[in-house]
Amino acid sequence: MDASKARSFIGKVWDEEVVPQLTDYIRIPNKSPMFDRDWAAHGYMDTAVALMEKWARGKLAALPGAALEVVRIEGRTPLIFIDVPALGKTARADDCVLLYGHLDKQPEMTGWSEGLGPWTPVLKGDRLYGRGGADDGYAIFGALSALLALHEQGVPHARCVVMIEACEESGSYDLPYYVDHLAQRIGQPSLVVCLDSGCANYAQLWLTTSLRGLTGGELTVEVLTEGVHSGDASGVVPDSFRIVRDLLSRLEDPATGVIVPKELYVEVPAERIEQAKQCAEILGDEVYSKFPWTEGMRPVDDDKVELILNRTWRPQLAVTGAEGLPPLANAGNVLRPSTSLKLSLRVPPTANGGRCGAYVKRLLEADPPYGAKVTFKLEKDGSGWNAPQLSEWLNDAVTQASRDAFGAPPAYMGEGGSIPFMGMLGEKFPKAQFLITGVLGPHSNAHGPNEFLHIPTGKKVSQVVASVVAAHAQASAQGLT
Repeated sequence: MDASKARSFIGKVWDEEVVPQLTDYIRIPNKSPMFDRDWAAHGYMDTAVALMEKWARGKLAALPGAALEVVRIEGRTPLIFIDVPALGKTARADDCVLLYGHLDKQPEMTGWSEGLGPWTPVLKGDRLYGRGGADDGYAIFGALSALLALHEQGVPHARCVVMIEACEESGSYDLPYYVDHLAQRIGQPSLVVCLDSGCANYAQLWLTTSLRGLTGGELTVEVLTEGVHSGDASGVVPDSFRIVRDLLSRLEDPATGVIVPKELYVEVPAERIEQAKQCAEILGDEVYSKFPWTEGMRPVDDDKVELILNRTWRPQLAVTGAEGLPPLANAGNVLRPSTSLKLSLRVPPTANGGRCGAYVKRLLEADPPYGAKVTFKLEKDGSGWNAPQLSEWLNDAVTQASRDAFGAPPAYMGEGGSIPFMGMLGEKFPKAQFLITGVLGPHSNAHGPNEFLHIPTGKKVSQVVASVVAAHAQASAQGLT
């Protein structure tokens, strides 16, 4: 592949087509089912699917023999399935590449800067602001622009399957049904490309080596059947919020944020510790300075390596929502009947998410203080993923692709977030190699306010995909995949 020609071709496709398409996509409030239980009735998911389907179908003529189907299993979110036949005879006939992304979105979130909003696309310089552009609307456009670049040059590639799901932000609970339903059509990929991860800077290609799992749910403490005057009841009736605090201390040290139970830890592989050290050297203060700190705040540790390991290989708790607490303006002197918190617990990549969730439920519900009614409703059950060691051909291909696209060598680091799809594919295709990357870099703020897509990185990642898919075909011909 001529890297210069690919760069020019992909850049033109992005400028003329991808950015306008993503601009329209951002306007669609197609929140994931966890955040919009009436998603099917609202129709926003179908609108987003239709937008991507229309654009992709318009490109099939340049990919001879390619077919697109919007697959729908009753009662489940839709999935876009694109099958692109091999180009040339380099790759083995039974080999294929699977390229993955998703189109569902996180909810609005508060705190957007003036002039910005989740469903208001704004282009400022190299940044396209709005919900979903970087996480993960760009994926289908990045994958197809890479394949189009190969066809434009006549560069051979193996058969490629593109899958874009609509349930990732809810834990991908629909995806296993589609993977099983489409098993014969997917085949046995020897390379999986996932475009839903992050990058620690925009200066080089970042490959994700691991992903944490996720469990959590709703913790509720009930002490009364109705609220009562706080002056009358306080000192007699224990406050539900205090009981919640007490229960959380079973799980998390309130002074340090360290997760208490050893049952939720795993041994960190030596290779990942070394990679964390290398990343700390590359990033320096960017390990923590990328976050929008309030003045005077500092990270939980001064050791940058420990911060990276905390974020990628250790369990961590976040309280992401609450009920039972009235707005401040309406908070009278009432001892409230109950308090509910939404808990999000990240678990280590090699921990079993289901077992971790079951353990947390037992921990929180056992022996409730004062006999309070304590319930923990599990909502999430996703194990993490630890990448297999890169084969020699993929390591060489990634190194060359990064130098061609970014002018710098690649870097390797675990991600703190979750992509349930990866754990599933790791189990189904244990011999496959994985290229996990993305565009979510410093300040891009996925899931939060002011999310943006860094357009130059999107173009470069697309170029990397094209280069690696071309190298895969050569490796396949040599029996290396």
